[in-house]
Amino acid sequence: MSASDALTLGKEERISSRKLIDMLFNGGQSRSMVAFPLRLVYMENVREGACPPAQLLVSVPKRCFKRAVKRNRVKRQVREAYRHHKHLIWNVLPADRQLALAFIWLDDRLYDTAEVEQRVASLMERLAEKVTGSQR
Repeated sequence: MSASDALTLGKEERISSRKLIDMLFNGGQSRSMVAFPLRLVYMENVREGACPPAQLLVSVPKRCFKRAVKRNRVKRQVREAYRHHKHLIWNVLPADRQLALAFIWLDDRLYDTAEVEQRVASLMERLAEKVTGSQR
């Protein structure tokens, strides 16, 4: 990871492909883990071209928060936490592999930013361990 990529979250790092989203949630290759109030669904693919090593999707259901302001706040917290901890995955992922990540909010109450960041960091560390374990 270069210094310019260190703490950014660009457009190319977000999942926008309907095909990739369908593969992530409907394909049989994805796995998940939970650090309440977040669930991480991830899938490893072959990296194509100049794609980033990991792409991100954040989902906060309307069932959890009826008001868009609260949903947007939670999404912002999760994106910020991912941005600070993405190096955990980027440093261990092989050059020919790519991860598709989806963070899904599970609870109907708001959390402090520090607590959300702690949960995201926990998920990222566990995912890094799984990725390095699958390489062996």
